[in-house]
Amino acid sequence: MKYSEQELKALVSKVIETMGEKSSCDGNIPVGISNRHIHLSREHVDILFGKGYQLTQLKELSQPGQFACKEQLTIIGPSMRAIEGVRVLGPERKASQVEISRTDSFVLKVKPPVRESGDIKGSAPITIVGPKGIVTLNEGCIIANRHIHMSEEEGLAFGVRDGEYVDVELCGERKSLFYDVQIRVHKDFRLEMHIDTDDANAAGVANGFKAKLIKK
Repeated sequence: MKYSEQELKALVSKVIETMGEKSSCDGNIPVGISNRHIHLSREHVDILFGKGYQLTQLKELSQPGQFACKEQLTIIGPSMRAIEGVRVLGPERKASQVEISRTDSFVLKVKPPVRESGDIKGSAPITIVGPKGIVTLNEGCIIANRHIHMSEEEGLAFGVRDGEYVDVELCGERKSLFYDVQIRVHKDFRLEMHIDTDDANAAGVANGFKAKLIKK
């Protein structure tokens, strides 16, 4: 099929316009990178640090009420390989949980599922070593799924609901498209996308980068 010069110019312009739309990455969702960390129950705080011990707040995190603690612990996988200096996050939870990256799982020789934080039923076992004691979790080690925190107002603005899954574009050193990112809406949440260190390194992004939400 032959095109006139005018038709060719129009076709090229349309292709360039379409490519521009697809490559646009003017995101407005801040990115937060989660390193490996531990959430502890009151029972396990007592075992690891001593009866009645209170976790020491180091700094506030982006989500209201959440904070990083000065306390760090060692985690050990089934092969007896260890990772030291794993930060504890507060406040205390009903059940203890360890969140790691896929790369960490290779070091520990453990097979954690990808889950929403708090969904630990049937997840991988892990041992936590503290200054006063040791806790072995029969389940509790996961790789956190990619997710975006939003307030109720922000959820309305983006046109998404709690529990919905979207795609997200990140334009770091390596432009990346992440699929099946979970939306988490709560009145107390602040807008931020959370990814782990593996995802951040793959996309070449750091804390403060902006992500672009793409509805399915």
